[in-house]
Amino acid sequence: MATSSVAFKSREDHRKQLELEEARKAGLAPAELDEDGKEINPHIPQYMSSAPWYLNAERPSLKHQRKWKSDPNYTKDWYDRGAKIFQADKYRKGACENCGAMTHTTKSCMERPRKVGAKWTNKHIAPDEKIEAFELDYDGKRDRWNGYDASTYARVIERYEARDEARRKYLKEQQIKKLEEKNNKEKEDNSDSSDDDDDDDEDDDEDELKVDEAKVDESKQMDFAKVEKRVRTTGGGSTGTVRNLRIREDTAKYLLNLDVNSSYYDPKTRSMREDPLPDADPNEKFYGGDNQYRASGQALEFKQLNIHAWEAFEKGQDIHMQAAPSQAELLYKEFKVKKEKLKSHMKDAIMEKYGNAASEEELPRELLLGQSEREVEYDRAGRIIKGQEKALPKSKYEEDVYINNHTSVWGSWWKDHQWGYKCCRQTIRNSYCTGSAGIEAAEAAADLMKANIARKEATEEKPAEVEEKRLAVWGTDVPEDLVLDQKRLAEALKKEDERKREERDERKRKYNVKWNDEVTAEDMEAYRMKKIHRDDPMKDFLH
Repeated sequence: MATSSVAFKSREDHRKQLELEEARKAGLAPAELDEDGKEINPHIPQYMSSAPWYLNAERPSLKHQRKWKSDPNYTKDWYDRGAKIFQADKYRKGACENCGAMTHTTKSCMERPRKVGAKWTNKHIAPDEKIEAFELDYDGKRDRWNGYDASTYARVIERYEARDEARRKYLKEQQIKKLEEKNNKEKEDNSDSSDDDDDDDEDDDEDELKVDEAKVDESKQMDFAKVEKRVRTTGGGSTGTVRNLRIREDTAKYLLNLDVNSSYYDPKTRSMREDPLPDADPNEKFYGGDNQYRASGQALEFKQLNIHAWEAFEKGQDIHMQAAPSQAELLYKEFKVKKEKLKSHMKDAIMEKYGNAASEEELPRELLLGQSEREVEYDRAGRIIKGQEKALPKSKYEEDVYINNHTSVWGSWWKDHQWGYKCCRQTIRNSYCTGSAGIEAAEAAADLMKANIARKEATEEKPAEVEEKRLAVWGTDVPEDLVLDQKRLAEALKKEDERKREERDERKRKYNVKWNDEVTAEDMEAYRMKKIHRDDPMKDFLH
């Protein structure tokens, strides 16, 4: 079994070990015990029972096969939706200015923005929400039913039971009403009937009521009857109930792309919504995900039909897509016709009131210039003398927040590829504002630096004159009064021949090329003498 001894065993010891294992499998020898005193199944394969060498197991054990590492921080709980922890009576410092709750700020408030917040009205203070933070494990993150409360399904059952009870009561009242009308009519026709006949009629009425109640109960049971899909098989004409059919030769969805980062396949519903091969040729693909069927063909129209049926049922109309599909489709067609008429009527009304900007008609002057009844009078400097300036709408985010005694925001000044403050012209974000004094000091420092640089340039000593060498410049013509040294010219011609030879021989070409910037007149003349001109008719005969 799972032995940790990896020392050398003799042939005899190995034979005894095999015999002992065979006896344990046959039940002739007692099973081996682990460190907890539990028996180890002798039929466990050796590759499972043998502990890895790095565990340093001192005796037989199956602990390496068990889950030995567990995190106590993991939980499978879920958020308590809508739970409140405290209800305050007045506004508290630090709470949301809109609703008054302490668990969030004004910027992240999800309530409707009030005209006057709870901070100022001190009314309708919202309760504090219960904030929870869970660290789910692997299974908890992938549990699709995590957080579902099964007791909520009781509301669905109660709703259906109430509907059936109301239907049964309504049918019973209708039957009683019909019987009363029938009895009244018979009493008028047979006013001379005996009391015995009346008793017999009442018994008959009670029997009819019982029969009607039995019919109602039977219809209620038929509503919840199980409907199965039955298909005819290729056997001897027998039928069978199947869930779905798929050609077994087709490749399964999850085998189209085995990459773990590709489209997610849900084995429970056998669905893969995204395209498993988005980069493949669309002409060669036969499957592009379930979403391609949902967004193509008549699937969108059927979806809109279902949505219309749900919304109409919630508004009180007796419409059901599964119970009466023809009625639902007819009502949906009528709804679309009415919607188009209403839309065209609304469009005509808007165009009649405001006009059409796309037409050739001239717009009214009031709309073109944006005139209003608000009167504001300005002076020559642009200051308001009479009236009130139009207020700019402000958002719920902070604006024009000045820090460190600044009177302007960061980024209001720019110079030399740097942003800064306009009030003090500083380019450091967290600097303290120095105002106009800081601007004057910065300008004085800049002027002083310029003066120092000019003074240094004026006092610099001139470099000592260096004897000019007789150098030539690449690409210049040979001056007519230039006298060349014949000895140096011969050496330069030899060097030029060697350079040409090295260029022709690729094996002698060096990787690290070195050059000399000091080119003499003799070197330049040698280069010109050895240079092959393109217009030379004899250049092809040179060797």
